[in-house]
Amino acid sequence: MRNRVCFIGLGLIGGSLAMAVKKEHPSIYVTGYDINSENAGLALTLGVIDEIAGSAAEGAIGADCIILSAPVQQTLQLMEELSRLPLKKGVLITDVGSTKETISLHAKKIFSDDVVFIGGHPMAGSHKSGVSAAKAHLFENAFYVLCGEKDEQALYIEELKNLFAGTKANFVVMDPKEHDLATGVISHFPHIIAAGLVHQAVRHEEENPLTRRLAAGGFRDITRIASSSPGMWRDILLQNKDHMLQLFERWFEEMQRIRNYVDTEDSHAIYRYFSDAKEFRDGLPARQQGAIPAFYDLYIDVPDFPGIISEITGFLAKEQISITNIRIIETREDVNGVLRISFQREEDRIRARDCIAKYTSYETFFG
Repeated sequence: MRNRVCFIGLGLIGGSLAMAVKKEHPSIYVTGYDINSENAGLALTLGVIDEIAGSAAEGAIGADCIILSAPVQQTLQLMEELSRLPLKKGVLITDVGSTKETISLHAKKIFSDDVVFIGGHPMAGSHKSGVSAAKAHLFENAFYVLCGEKDEQALYIEELKNLFAGTKANFVVMDPKEHDLATGVISHFPHIIAAGLVHQAVRHEEENPLTRRLAAGGFRDITRIASSSPGMWRDILLQNKDHMLQLFERWFEEMQRIRNYVDTEDSHAIYRYFSDAKEFRDGLPARQQGAIPAFYDLYIDVPDFPGIISEITGFLAKEQISITNIRIIETREDVNGVLRISFQREEDRIRARDCIAKYTSYETFFG
């Protein structure tokens, strides 16, 4: 057992991992460093870590395991710093970045044989950020990808699985290149599409001022991921450049295909195009997290009268059900509900639905 673990980066992901480690392995001593001293202080106050390290180097030296929980570009810089330190022989280092090939190749280049590096990517997140939003169960049922040599590093991979057992995540071992292509398809590229749709709406608004108001409902929902951190996505796309360029070409071909169907008025092909997409989409696991954090939304068809929101939230509070967001829907063509409440977990959404049914006659449905 690695008895001394150091987290470098104490945001939502690092903080949640630290909490899961402490919960599952109370005997492990957890130190932590964050570039924001106030954030590190909060982590100590909340019991996320046992001790604040004065610097990344101070925390890393003497640690049995080091978790780099920072954006990809910062992780590369931290790896450079660690490679120059007198780390413990056999120290196990992992990260939580969204791209793996560049990081894994860099690790092989700069670390000595005394260091074991295994890339990691816990595929979970939240509407909130920072250590104050950290939860030990954040990764429950989510995929946690580990990128290491399946044969040479098998024992170390098992060590990481054991260390992070408290996350209750689904661990998957993948090749770094395989990981980056897969996440490019189901996570990175969808963020580009969402941002592109928003840019298209911005241009259209110049011609039709009603565009912004009409986008308040369904459009705002389907482009929700476009609100992600610009800096993070800049780094991810540049780190995953080669795979993204391939995906651009495939996307152009895909759009040309549906464009040709429309241009030739091929009604059968158009129907089949949407039917095939619907069949595949409807067959995706409903209760399992993937590369993009799931949104657990509950829509409530409520009457329009003063105090309705406080009434609903009062019922939820009575049953001790936490919410992450709440919004009144003005326009939504495909859903009749007017009140949307978001939750952290599927279990909370189900409890909320039952709660509303218990206290009211309002119709509820999932988004």
